Amino acid sequence: MTAKTLSLTMAQALVRYLCNQFTEVEGERVPLFAGVFAIFGHGNVTCLSEALETVQDQLPTWRGQNEQSMALAAIGFAKAKRRRQLMVAATSIGPGALNMVTAAGVAMANRLPVLLIAGDTFANRLPDPVLQQVEHFGDPTLTANDAFKSVVRYWDRIVLPEQLLQSLPQAIATMLDPADCGPAFIGLAQDTQELAYDYPEVFFEPKVWKIPRPRPDRDAVAQAAELLAKAKRPLIISGGGVRYSGAEDKLAAFAEKRGIPVVETIAGKGAFTHHHPVHAGPIGIVGSTSANALAKEADVIIAIGTRLQDFTTGSWTAFSREAQFISINAARFDAIKHRALAVVGDALESIIELDEALGGYKADSALMQRAKSLFAEWNQLLDEHQAPTNAPVPSYAQVVGILNKVARPEDTLIAAAGGTPGEVTKGWRVKNPNTFDCEFGFSCMGYEIAAGWGVSMAQDGPGSAGGTPIVMLGDGTYMMMNSDIYSAALTGHKMIVVVCDNGGYAVINRLQQAKGVPGFNNLLADCRVQDRTNPLHVDFVKHAEAMGASARKVESLADLEDAMIWAQGNDGVTLISIVSDAWKWVPGDADWDVGVPEVSTFESVRAARAAQEKIREARRLGV
Repeated sequence: MTAKTLSLTMAQALVRYLCNQFTEVEGERVPLFAGVFAIFGHGNVTCLSEALETVQDQLPTWRGQNEQSMALAAIGFAKAKRRRQLMVAATSIGPGALNMVTAAGVAMANRLPVLLIAGDTFANRLPDPVLQQVEHFGDPTLTANDAFKSVVRYWDRIVLPEQLLQSLPQAIATMLDPADCGPAFIGLAQDTQELAYDYPEVFFEPKVWKIPRPRPDRDAVAQAAELLAKAKRPLIISGGGVRYSGAEDKLAAFAEKRGIPVVETIAGKGAFTHHHPVHAGPIGIVGSTSANALAKEADVIIAIGTRLQDFTTGSWTAFSREAQFISINAARFDAIKHRALAVVGDALESIIELDEALGGYKADSALMQRAKSLFAEWNQLLDEHQAPTNAPVPSYAQVVGILNKVARPEDTLIAAAGGTPGEVTKGWRVKNPNTFDCEFGFSCMGYEIAAGWGVSMAQDGPGSAGGTPIVMLGDGTYMMMNSDIYSAALTGHKMIVVVCDNGGYAVINRLQQAKGVPGFNNLLADCRVQDRTNPLHVDFVKHAEAMGASARKVESLADLEDAMIWAQGNDGVTLISIVSDAWKWVPGDADWDVGVPEVSTFESVRAARAAQEKIREARRLGV
């Protein structure tokens, strides 16, 4: 019997397939792909747009302003949905595609799924070189899209329409695999998009994807239980994988039952509310004194769902050299780092099995008492730094304190680069689980507002936090990418954007001077400008208003609180601008390994180099 077929162009088949992919969130069947962000150009407008136009009620297409920012919005959406529902970002060829490479890096570093689709050159090469084609004299198969290969988990170029039959299922499986999760890229040759092919009807049958939960090896669990049972001062590090696995409640119950404090990575922050009984604060370079003290004292560290980035480990100076690691991770690559006892498996399932294997073990009650005491000291320090004053220029900590005070429990705080991540990771006291998004895996300036648009889209439907995205960023980051203020205003999505105007790239100026280099080319006052005594400043209120936002500049912390209450009552986008101190920061007590010149004419640099060598002496060196 001949199988039934449908004659469709390659672009039509791609879109039809995406429309028939589903997943389950909180027991409800929902589309796997919630929508498409797209900017059309000659490489995709005649074929892909034709296919998308016919399904716009089923698979909505959202017009972006910048290819990078719309892909960042897709990443913010996926993060808010905890990797259970995805978006597509589609561009033309050449510069449009390459604009998405940075966003692909964000998704790759943060283990987040997004489907990137770009036009490509002609498979038949007959019109070469086509508009926007880069030519490699010795390899005609190379196009601009090959640039994605270093920053995606799955890469393919479709040069024959039937290749979709194998490529699309593989791309989706990769994006939904907890171990391999990351961005997938598919390039669409221009002439192939137009070709009709008789696709099997069964290819388009509705499919419900379920994210797998790989169970750990029983022997590895037994070894982990044996090691943990000997621990005197154990510590749990909760990473982003805990949130993506939905393991928060199981981990909380495990930690309470076993009397083990829990500290959090930047990606893991938000799995626990700030005042949860087992929570002892964020760890690492932008972490708390409480978490870092516990890390130094720990003899066994259970790292769950974390890739142990340098900001978590203090460049591997945060722990005793004698400390032993148990690493629970779906990805083998992450689980074996630093000679950890690797438990490769889903976080939730691994916690359940470890708990079953552990018997009656419970840490000495003095450990949790110490964690609570250290955490109380940390909260007192935060209170001191966040306390409102009449100072003419408030600190970041004070701004964070006001925003946190006014934010509703369901509102999501979004940050990414500059001085904001350190201040919010330390100072934002999470009220509801999964309402904190600080992109610091790639530390991408420009993520914030774009992600706010994506998170706003994600607030509807099962599993969503609800509430309003509160985007906090500096003036430097705002200038780098702000066009999605217009995007959100145009589409009617609500967010609050708070710009801390500190006169440049303040936190990198802080690092520069801390390592002995005189302030140079970071703050506006240190740049090559017409008037250093009074450099030109942007009027962020007028700029945002021109893009359709409501906006207000505030002069004091009291005004900021009033403005936040006003913003909560607004629809669409609201921007608040406040001049902030470029020199006051909540102190940190963890080290960071960065390059410092080995020779220099500056005595301050030579002193910084000597201090950096002492930091390096404290590293664990891979073991």
